[in-house]
Amino acid sequence: MAAPDKRIEANESNRTLIIAVAVVAAVLIAGVFYVLMRVSSRGPSVDTGLQGAIRAGSPQFEEYKSKIVLDDPEATEAKRALGDIVMSLQTTVRNLSGKTLIGLEIRAAVVDYDGKPVKERNVVVIPTRQPELAPNKTMQVAVALDGMKDTDARANIKMEVTAFKFKE
Repeated sequence: MAAPDKRIEANESNRTLIIAVAVVAAVLIAGVFYVLMRVSSRGPSVDTGLQGAIRAGSPQFEEYKSKIVLDDPEATEAKRALGDIVMSLQTTVRNLSGKTLIGLEIRAAVVDYDGKPVKERNVVVIPTRQPELAPNKTMQVAVALDGMKDTDARANIKMEVTAFKFKE
């Protein structure tokens, strides 16, 4: 009768070991997901800027910025399963410069009541979303801003041209 008792004890110890390993693995996986969520929601959005573009401070920028018109932006927001809020800002870009745009960088921001950015992001929309924008043509631009919390003061939205390049 000694043999069956050893087999039952061995099965119970194996079961205990399997449960312990499963619990440790679940805790490790949950920890990895927690760290990934925190890093993605706090880390700045890294977008490469438009190389060789006309930027603020140059005389051409001031001359042509008023001719690259952005309509008033509109926004929608949605809560994700991760618990954060994603806002999608949309606008229409109008090229009234008389030249073909081959590069366009836009800054999108959600600001608080003091005008300070809660979340912001620079995106290159030409040539990444379409190759160019001919004179007197328009294009739709949408920018997603994620990682906001319910407690963030989202008072207003802004979109502005930060850089552009013309076809030679």
